[in-house]
Amino acid sequence: MCSNKQIMEILRHAHSGLRWAALLLLVIAIFNALSSKGKGKYEKKDKMLNLFAMIFLHIQLLIGLVLYFTSSKVNFMEGWMKMKAYRFFGLEHLLIMIIAIAVITIGRKKAENASNIAVKHGTIVKWFTIGLILILAGIPWPFRGFGTEWF
Repeated sequence: MCSNKQIMEILRHAHSGLRWAALLLLVIAIFNALSSKGKGKYEKKDKMLNLFAMIFLHIQLLIGLVLYFTSSKVNFMEGWMKMKAYRFFGLEHLLIMIIAIAVITIGRKKAENASNIAVKHGTIVKWFTIGLILILAGIPWPFRGFGTEWF
């Protein structure tokens, strides 16, 4: 039987490790849309790739929300906004990721509703790229000094 501490550690590692799969799917979806834009086709593979990229991000969000409410990195003690790490994990990371996932979700829906195939691919490129930039800005990379790891 796993203790609560072990479960939280598993979730933390899952959240950290799955970020790579989510980022990879997002980048592949963007490059796929770029390369398919001029071909005049929007196939099932395009739709599924965009869907899986979005699903992985939503899974990341769910795991992240569990961690948000259970992690010691989120601490709302007095003066927490003045402490770089507590402010990042307590506000910035959560807010940036929710906005990024909302942008990607809206972009995917707009692409699915577009009637023109070039517009579908162009919409994915634009909205997914904006989401990717936000995600990259909101990740607690090890070089940012938050005591995080690559995996």
